[in-house]
Amino acid sequence: MTENPASHPSVDRVVEGLRAGGVGGDVRWFDDATPTAMHAAEALGVDIGAIANSLIFTLDGEPVLVLTSGSHRVDTTWLGERLGGKLKRADAATVRAATGQVIGGVAPVGHPAPVRTFVDTALADHPEVWAAAGHPNTVFPTTFDELVRLTGGTPTAVEPTGA
Repeated sequence: MTENPASHPSVDRVVEGLRAGGVGGDVRWFDDATPTAMHAAEALGVDIGAIANSLIFTLDGEPVLVLTSGSHRVDTTWLGERLGGKLKRADAATVRAATGQVIGGVAPVGHPAPVRTFVDTALADHPEVWAAAGHPNTVFPTTFDELVRLTGGTPTAVEPTGA
């Protein structure tokens, strides 16, 4: 893992978003991609639950961002019902259009326009969480409260209790 060995437009937009939000966490670059929570947790030496997956879904056709703990799977039927609509996994083109980023590197910030965001309450169990920074080889440290503030997100359970 290295500190900012190169520049990438998506990562630069994420850094701008972090700085605009008053966040000082530095982006970390990995030599190899960490496209899943398991890969990122192993590379960082942290619990998989401390990885904040940035997943784009559509809620009745509107792109929404769900920041979920790496230890959870989003129950789309259950969560969709709680959000008052039908929640479906977005395709790669929708993810790219909504975030300007590719699957495996989607960050909570740095998007072309705000995306309605829901933040998994399970992330609050970890004093530090890690999120992708706009590229599959990048992450940055943050906290649950910071994610909620930065994204204007709504704290939300993403699966039934005990699932």
